[in-house]
Amino acid sequence: MTDTSSSIRRRFDRAGIVLAGLCVLHCIATVVLVSALGVGGHFLLSPEFHRVGLALALIIAAVAIGWGALKHRRAAPFVTAMMGLTFMGGALAMPHGTGEVVLTIIGVSLVTVGHLLNMRPFAKRG
Repeated sequence: MTDTSSSIRRRFDRAGIVLAGLCVLHCIATVVLVSALGVGGHFLLSPEFHRVGLALALIIAAVAIGWGALKHRRAAPFVTAMMGLTFMGGALAMPHGTGEVVLTIIGVSLVTVGHLLNMRPFAKRG
């Protein structure tokens, strides 16, 4: 892989990690703001907000993780990220509450680990 394409893939991996961090921040902020202050529920708990977030995560993971899997032919980043995306999708099917937050945080954590594994340099197979 050329340095340019490797750099682009790494940027997508970093974008995925940042998006996962923003997702966790959103989950925590939503619980705090809605529970403690009773504000922002209509926007922060909106199903559309969560669908868009999952769509962005799917696109970024498809590009970065898929590209990495084609290059280094290692299953761990792909399998880990896909498990995370599955948890995130499952969270969308749940009513808002603790279960949704737990599934989402598990999901974004696994997606982050998948991106980190994808960024690790791998020895070239011979």
